Amino acid sequence: MLKNNNLAQSMSRKGNCWDNAPQESFFGHMKDEIDYKSCNTFEELQILVDDYIYYYNNFRYRI
Repeated sequence: MLKNNNLAQSMSRKGNCWDNAPQESFFGHMKDEIDYKSCNTFEELQILVDDYIYYYNNFRYRI
């Protein structure tokens, strides 16, 4: 299925669980902070995600 959609599988190296930590953190925050279930179309979801990425990169509070 991945090859049919020109995607590559993301896998960490054996024994190193930190490879995907930044991505897992981002997606965890995103799923907690946006109301993706309210989207009725892919386009609505795409706008919501794009807006969140802009917010995450430019305005969110960072310690």
